[in-house]
Amino acid sequence: MIETSNIEQHRIDAILGRQEGQFCDFKAKPVTPAKLTQTLSAFANADGGEVFVGIGDPSLPQDERWRGFENEEEANAIVQTIEQFFPVGADTRLTFLAGEGQAGLVLHIEVDKSADIKAASNGVIYARRSAQNLKQDTDAQIDRIRLNKGLRSHEDVTLNTDIATIANSEATIGFMIEAIPTAEPEAWLRKQKLIVNDLPTVSGILLFSDEPQTDIPKAAIKIYRYKTTAAQGTRETLAANPISVEGCAYNQIYNAVDSTKRLMEEIPVMGPDGLETLEYPTEALHEIVTNAVIHRGYSIQDDIHIRIFDNRIEVQSPGTLPGHVTVQNILAERAARNPKTVRLLNKFPNPPNKDVGEGLNTAFEAMRSMHLKDPIIEQRENSVLVSLRHEKLGTPEQIIVEYLRDNVEINNATARELCIIGSENTAKRILQKMVRAGLLEAVEGRPRKLTGYVRGPNYPKE
Repeated sequence: MIETSNIEQHRIDAILGRQEGQFCDFKAKPVTPAKLTQTLSAFANADGGEVFVGIGDPSLPQDERWRGFENEEEANAIVQTIEQFFPVGADTRLTFLAGEGQAGLVLHIEVDKSADIKAASNGVIYARRSAQNLKQDTDAQIDRIRLNKGLRSHEDVTLNTDIATIANSEATIGFMIEAIPTAEPEAWLRKQKLIVNDLPTVSGILLFSDEPQTDIPKAAIKIYRYKTTAAQGTRETLAANPISVEGCAYNQIYNAVDSTKRLMEEIPVMGPDGLETLEYPTEALHEIVTNAVIHRGYSIQDDIHIRIFDNRIEVQSPGTLPGHVTVQNILAERAARNPKTVRLLNKFPNPPNKDVGEGLNTAFEAMRSMHLKDPIIEQRENSVLVSLRHEKLGTPEQIIVEYLRDNVEINNATARELCIIGSENTAKRILQKMVRAGLLEAVEGRPRKLTGYVRGPNYPKE
């Protein structure tokens, strides 16, 4: 049975106000099941998305768009096809939407980003690009999807260069002395499959070459300092020539963080006692740069870019989020595009990665500990952008109000976590103050320990 959800006018308006794009598509009721699977394939092979079947194109007049199914049975052919090619519960979630005053039931399909490659019912593979479902019918296109999903790793590709590049490098010798003093370098590198068929792999070059950029030219980190708060930096706002950070992955991470901190500390900000130094938590910057180096797509010919603005730091790394990881689940899920690089970097003394999946969580916690807003993670067409903003968290009341814009209910524990409040009584006083002001209402009929709060009559409208 598929759940039917009765939705109010404000949610109807929100759905009809959306545009078709990377994560959303509308299909009129006459769409054929086979045609619909092309959109589901495209979403599954990209970043996931939502399809509303029974809502016409946004170009139609608003009052003509909602034309749903007369009943659930009328959608049986579509549901059966979805179940056959994109099993409900595993790859998709289905809900019928009954809109107040609207004609019929709209089938809401939520498609998850898949861990493997998904074809439509016609056997063709599609990928979502903006509002288009594009056929992926060449070997290069399909291989790109494999790389993005982590089904194949570019780190295992061999490079036509002398094995001495890694067998006799200073990086390798220093590592072996500290980490594995009883092994011979070349024998150990072969055992780790960093030398295959007498050629070093991409991962071997990245980790143990003294100058990886000789063999992988676009494996550097570029650092820019822009004297502006604008959305984009320009040549006119560039403070000095960009810094290029090269070397093996281990040295790159630490040197890039040090260079970024040095440039960042030159930025003056007005504080209560006059001009102060711009501060971000080092832990957050370190974890985000580490993530960029170990999870980037090395098959893409581009560097990692760190841009330092007057009000934020941006770290942009080539490649989409790997596997089934999305912007929404990134703090809870794990997928390594370069698992060998991740594993072996963790063997270095004072490893930059702890290899337990805590990296971005640590970055979020570090920002909150300084009462700065959470990092923003954006999935772009061929890259991932993480922004650290020098913006203070709002008051507890503001944070709770914002939380309830997207959530039905809040409780004391959630309020403490969001507002970084250690005391249960302090959070309780804030919530009760908001109840007295009419911003919140306590959910009735619950034991005191399970008290929850929902929007009150004076909750601000958007």
